[in-house]
Amino acid sequence: MAAHRRQHADAKNGKSYGLANSGKKSRKGNETKEIKSTVNFSKIAYTIFIITIAAGISYLHRNYVSGMFERDRHFSHLSSLERELSFRTEMGLYYSYFKTVIETDTYIDGIYSISHDNVTEFPDTINTLKRFNLYPEVLLGGLYRLYEGINSYFGYQTKQCWTVNRGEGLSPVPSCVGLGDPAYFYIENIFALNGAMMGLFFLFGTYLSGTLFGGILTVIFFFYNHGEGTRVQWTPPLRESFGYPFFVLEMFVVTHVLRNRNPSTVKYSLLIAIACVPFMLFWQFAQFALLTQTMSVFGTYVLQFIDRKKIKIILLGQMVGLLISYMLLFRNEMLLTSFYAAGLITVSIIVLLEPVIDILRFRLIIWIGQGTMLLGGTVGCKILLSKVLQVQDDAHIGDIFRSKFSDFRNFHTMLYICAAEFDFIDQNTLVLLNKTLLIPSAVVALLAITFTVMKREYSDWRKQESQEIHSDYKNTINDHSKYKPHAELIYHILQVLAFTVMAVLIMRLKLFFTPHLCLMASLLASRDLFSFINKKEWHFGLLALLLAGASYKGVGNIQAQMKILGEFSNLPMEELVEWVQHHTVPNDVFAGPMPTMATIKLTTKRFIVNHPHYEDAGLRARTLQVYSMFSRKPVDVVKNNLLQLKVDYAILENSWCVRRTRPGCSMPEIWDVEDKENQGKTPVCEILRENPEPHFKRVFRNRHYDVLKLVK
Repeated sequence: MAAHRRQHADAKNGKSYGLANSGKKSRKGNETKEIKSTVNFSKIAYTIFIITIAAGISYLHRNYVSGMFERDRHFSHLSSLERELSFRTEMGLYYSYFKTVIETDTYIDGIYSISHDNVTEFPDTINTLKRFNLYPEVLLGGLYRLYEGINSYFGYQTKQCWTVNRGEGLSPVPSCVGLGDPAYFYIENIFALNGAMMGLFFLFGTYLSGTLFGGILTVIFFFYNHGEGTRVQWTPPLRESFGYPFFVLEMFVVTHVLRNRNPSTVKYSLLIAIACVPFMLFWQFAQFALLTQTMSVFGTYVLQFIDRKKIKIILLGQMVGLLISYMLLFRNEMLLTSFYAAGLITVSIIVLLEPVIDILRFRLIIWIGQGTMLLGGTVGCKILLSKVLQVQDDAHIGDIFRSKFSDFRNFHTMLYICAAEFDFIDQNTLVLLNKTLLIPSAVVALLAITFTVMKREYSDWRKQESQEIHSDYKNTINDHSKYKPHAELIYHILQVLAFTVMAVLIMRLKLFFTPHLCLMASLLASRDLFSFINKKEWHFGLLALLLAGASYKGVGNIQAQMKILGEFSNLPMEELVEWVQHHTVPNDVFAGPMPTMATIKLTTKRFIVNHPHYEDAGLRARTLQVYSMFSRKPVDVVKNNLLQLKVDYAILENSWCVRRTRPGCSMPEIWDVEDKENQGKTPVCEILRENPEPHFKRVFRNRHYDVLKLVK
C-alpha cells in the first residue's frame, strides 16, 4: 500500500515533477550553450589573432624586400630610362609588355598589341600572351590604368617628381616616385604579393605543426636563409615572383585535403584548380613543380596513407586547372605535351585500375607494378602527345638533364650549363643552410615523422594481429578506405625529397628547396611528433636553444643583406639606347645578345629577331643564327644568317667574345661543340671588332658595344 501511495503521489504530482526536471535540463542546456559560445568565441579570437600576426609578417616582408631593392639600386633616384635599363634580360622583356598595355589608347588595344606582336620576333607575328606567360602584365596593366583613371578623375596626385644631379659629367635626369610612376607601380605590386606570401607561409607552418610557434619557426628560418630562398629583392619581374606564391597556396590546400577525414570532392577540387590556374598562367615552370606534387601525392597513395577519394580530388583539381590554363593561354600546346599532363593521365589510369592491380595481393609486387606503369606510362604518354601535336619546344629540358649525366653537349645545352644558376648546387649554399641549422632542423623533423608513423603502423599491425583480422589479407593490406593520420606529413616528406633532387641538379631551383625546408622545420614545434618530451616547457626550451643557435649565423645573414648598398648605372648601355633612338628609324630590325635585345625592345621599341625567352624551338633556331657572330664561321656565312632574318643592324657586345665563366664556356668554345670543322680559326666577333668591312659597316662604338650595319 505504501508503495502504491508513493506511485499515486508521483503520478498526481507528475506535472510539477516534470517541471522540476525540465528546469534542471534547461539549466544544463544553457550551461552547454554558454560553454559552446565561449569555445566559439575563443576560436574566433584565436583566428583573428593568427590572421593579425600573418598580416604583420606580410607587411614586414614586403618592407624588407622593397628596402633591399631600393638600397641595391637607389631606384627612387633613377630616371625612367635608367629604371628600364635596370630590368635586364627576361625582366626587360616582361616589363616591355606591361609598358605596351598601359601606353596604348585603350586597354583592349594593349591586349591586342601583345597578342598580335610582330616586334619581338620580326617578321613573324606571335601571340606573346600565349608564349611568355604575360598574365601578370595584363592584370597589372589593367590595374594601373584603373588607378590612374580614378585618381585623374578626382584630381589626386599619384607621383612626386624632381631632378637628380648624377655628377661625373652626366646630365641631370628627372625622377619620380609614387604609384603613378609605371615602374614603381609594377614593382610595388610584386613586393606586396611576396609580402603576402610570407604571411601565407606563417599560416601554413602554424597549420602543419598545429601550433603558433611552428609558424614563427617557418618565418624566422626563411628570413635567416632569405638569400637562398628567393630572388624577388633583386629580380622582381621574373615569373617566379608572380607564380610561386600561388604554388604555396595550392600546397596548403592539398595539405588540408590530405589531413581532412572526409573532404568534399567538388569544393576542394575547385580550390586546388583555383590555385593552380594563376600558378600555371604566371610561370612556365609551373608544370614541373606540379609534376613533383602529383608524384608525391601518388607516393602517399601507394603507401596507403590516403584512399582513392582523396587522390581523385587532387587529380581532378589539377586536371581542371591544367585545362583552364590551356584555354586561357590560347591552347598552349606545351601544357598538353608536358610531363605534367602525361603524369596526370598515367596516375589517373593507375588509380582507376586499383581493383585490378589489387588482385596481385602481394604489396611488393603491387608496388613494382605501379612503379613500372608510372614510369613507362608517363614517358610513353609524353612521347606520344609530342608526336601527335608535333611539339618540340621543351626538348631542350630533356637535353639539359641528359647533359648532366653524360657527355652529351650541343649549343643550347652549353648556354644553360655554362650559367652558374643551371649548374649543380654549390657547396657554399649547403654550408650556409647548415650554419643556420635549417638542414639539421628539417632532418630532425623528417626523422621524427618517420619514427611516429612507423610506431603507429606497428601498433596498428599488433592490434590487427591480436584480433586475428590479418587472416583476411585483402581487407587489411588493400583497404584504402581506412583513415590514417599523418598522410599530409608523408606527402611533405616526399615533396621535400623531390625538391632536394631538383635543387641538387639545378641550383636555380633551390627556391623550391629552401622554403620547403623552412616549412618542414615548423614541425619541430609539433607536440604530436615530440610527445615523448613530457613537459611542454622543456620542449619549447629546446626550441629556444635551437633558435639561439640558428640566430648566430642567421642574424648575420640578415645584417649582411641589409648592408648591401649600390647605385645602378650603365652608361655604355644608355649611350647605345640614345644612339638607336636618334639615329635609326622605328622599322629598323636589330639582332644581338639576348639580354641586350630585351633592352632594345623595351627602351626603343625597335624590331628585334631574338630575345631571352628560350622556351621555344623556333626562337632557339633564330638565336643559333644570330649567335654565329661569336662562332669561327666565315664572315659571309654570318652575314647571310642575319640577312635571312631580315636584320638591318647587329649589336656586338665586346665582352661576349672573351667572357668565360669556366673552361670551355666562352662563346667561341661553345660554338666549337656544334661547328667542329672551323675549330682553331679566329672568332668572327674578333674579326668584326677589328674591321667589319666589307660585309658590315660600323656605325656606333663605345667601350662595350659596336653597332654594325649590314651592307645589303
